[in-house]
Amino acid sequence: MVILPVYDDNPATRPALVTWGLMGVCVLTFLWQMGLGEDAGNEAVLSLGMIPAVLSGEAELAPSLYLIPGWATLFSSMFLHGGIMHLAGNMLFLWIFGNNVEDAMGHWRYLVFYLLCGVAAALAQMAPDPASEIPMIGASGAISGVLGAYLLLHPKANVRVFMWIVVIVRILNVPAVIVLGLWFAMQIFSGLGAPAGEAGIAFWAHAGGFVAGMALIPLFKYANVPLLQGAQS
Repeated sequence: MVILPVYDDNPATRPALVTWGLMGVCVLTFLWQMGLGEDAGNEAVLSLGMIPAVLSGEAELAPSLYLIPGWATLFSSMFLHGGIMHLAGNMLFLWIFGNNVEDAMGHWRYLVFYLLCGVAAALAQMAPDPASEIPMIGASGAISGVLGAYLLLHPKANVRVFMWIVVIVRILNVPAVIVLGLWFAMQIFSGLGAPAGEAGIAFWAHAGGFVAGMALIPLFKYANVPLLQGAQS
């Protein structure tokens, strides 16, 4: 079974300038990666991706790969992606859910919120295996924080999802609390079931970012924006 959000019936009240900007930076960074070629592209991932062992001091990169301080990779890693589908999936989720979260807190607070969720996600991925030498890249940890915030802001909002079960394909309206709740549960179960360092997907980053988003949204939203809002009529 595949469940993929494609749209939400929850219009924002102002342009999502930061969300669009983040999407643009991710796309431009990916185009830059593609232009490097395979060898230089792999070196860029090692230099700018978050490597737990390097961040924890368990390992060191070759001197030629030290482009930025280790702590800075907590931020740079958010804008790298491993392929077109990796990028497209992340941008889809950010496009669907980011505008409403940005609407609830304003542009600059949303940017800080997004970056903090990305850092929390990277640390959550690092925690179970700080000696891992596998680079973590992608915006999904930060976007997971956006999902966590959206869940608390608009749990009853209708999310249109593409559902594929064997040969049955349908587009359904499903409450956000179900869509995002199922998504979060899948990250937890997948993280628990995957051998350390062998999953290929940063499930704990997703879970950590989601929890960070839920924890931070009460601090970052405008005071007059309520949590647990109902569906749009």
